[in-house]
Amino acid sequence: MRKIILLLLISLAGAAANIYLNRIFAAGGIGLPLYIDTVLTITVTLIGGLFWGCLTGALTNIAGHTVNFWGWEGYLFILCSIVTAAITWKFSHAFPGELNFTQVKNKNDTKFTTYSKSLRLDKFMNIFFVLTLLSFTLCIAMSIMGGLISYLIEVIRIQTTDNNITNPSSQPSDFYAGLPLILREIISRIPINIIDRIISVFAGFGIAWVIGKIMGKILIKKGD
Repeated sequence: MRKIILLLLISLAGAAANIYLNRIFAAGGIGLPLYIDTVLTITVTLIGGLFWGCLTGALTNIAGHTVNFWGWEGYLFILCSIVTAAITWKFSHAFPGELNFTQVKNKNDTKFTTYSKSLRLDKFMNIFFVLTLLSFTLCIAMSIMGGLISYLIEVIRIQTTDNNITNPSSQPSDFYAGLPLILREIISRIPINIIDRIISVFAGFGIAWVIGKIMGKILIKKGD
């Protein structure tokens, strides 16, 4: 029960942190056109699993879009957060030695032996490789998902009589003007998503590592 309450609090705090980070970056607070709205979604998925990651992502989009409302279609981007959590969760199961924070480690585990410590560099490189692979996987997935959603929103906007409904996340460069709209929406996102996902994945992992250490101590002490 303590673990559920702790994960719920972390999910709520994670959603708030995602919104705050997004406002700093996307709102131009530091002059970088990045989303940075899935850092804590990745973190919570790594330490809590798929459900808590999806909850964090959904709360991020629902609360964030409600505050900065520009049309009901914007809630469709919840799917991007859910897919982010799902892919991260899949990676944590495919690479448990590098990404699995869901289990409290016992000090008697072989990972704490002197032999294991001698392989720290090897483990570090493995983690770096997995995080890089996850970053580029999310980049492609989010570019496709975000592009398809933005394309759908644009179609809805064209078919509606309310010409004031716009999608602020859909601003493809003139460089892609010769391509069909659906391809412009997908391809134009890739350069931004490469940077965005690398930052989000590595930052999310780092935060998960710290929170995982703290949670491990709390749960071991409480016997939960």
